[in-house]
Amino acid sequence: MNFALIGAAGFVTPRHLKAIHDTGNHLVAAADPHDAAGILDRYFPDARFFTEIERFDRFLEKRRRASADERVQYVSVCSPNFLHDAHVRMALRVGAHAICEKPLVINPWNLDQLEALEEETGRRVYTVLQLRLHPSLIALKEELSRGTGRHDVCLTYVTRRGAWYDVSWKGSQEKSGGVTMNIGIHFFDLLLWLFGAEKASRVHLSTPRRMAGVLELERAHVRWFLSVQADDLPPGSLASGKAAHRSITVDGREIEFSEGFSDLHTRLYEEVLAGRGYGITEARPSIELVYRIRTGDVVAHQGEGHPLLGGAT
Repeated sequence: MNFALIGAAGFVTPRHLKAIHDTGNHLVAAADPHDAAGILDRYFPDARFFTEIERFDRFLEKRRRASADERVQYVSVCSPNFLHDAHVRMALRVGAHAICEKPLVINPWNLDQLEALEEETGRRVYTVLQLRLHPSLIALKEELSRGTGRHDVCLTYVTRRGAWYDVSWKGSQEKSGGVTMNIGIHFFDLLLWLFGAEKASRVHLSTPRRMAGVLELERAHVRWFLSVQADDLPPGSLASGKAAHRSITVDGREIEFSEGFSDLHTRLYEEVLAGRGYGITEARPSIELVYRIRTGDVVAHQGEGHPLLGGAT
């Protein structure tokens, strides 16, 4: 299969390049307005590279009209969040399926447009919900399916981001969707996948770098905390070389899934190529939930420290 990729200089791009390579496919072209795309040399040194999206689009359109061997079958979208839906539309219009990084869109009404374009073009939109493929979390879902009743869940995700984050597109609510969309979307998808649909939601803390709240799901009461502040990491984390902390407890039991992330994108590509990837239908619930969280009423947090461990009102 021939692939093209948008966002060649992005943070998550190496995982997509590795997945394309490890599934035995070929990257024919990549695009990014930034030319620090040396990562291409590791996997696809012969791929054409464009810094203007218009020239990239012209290249793909020319390939669409060429022989079957030259056509691009998939476009991987690794661009900033606010450009995802536009770049997915480009992929579909040049006759390719799209594999888009999370979040598929920032605003849920854009999903309706993508569904209509899927129908018009006969091409599919896939998204990266990689936590559904994590072995520990698959085992947890199987365990939960054998039980009944509601669970008490606590989700914490802290990942250090420096001062650059605030002045980049990631620090812009309009461009990234904020902390809940930018770093939290796949965790909210995970919660809905494990514990069912949302019944109620309340936000206790909302700042550009931290958010926390409570979710009532069909089968769980969930307290969640998301942060890009280094001082929210467990003591000693940075000294031991750990710049991120992921934790889910279910009824007081820690679910360990800090490891096992390195090949999840490759697994996801395998699923897509086998026709079993996650699409708009799977992506919609978490996108709608996060949109409501970030645009709904917010209750001010009056306490100090970690809002789930004490001080929250």
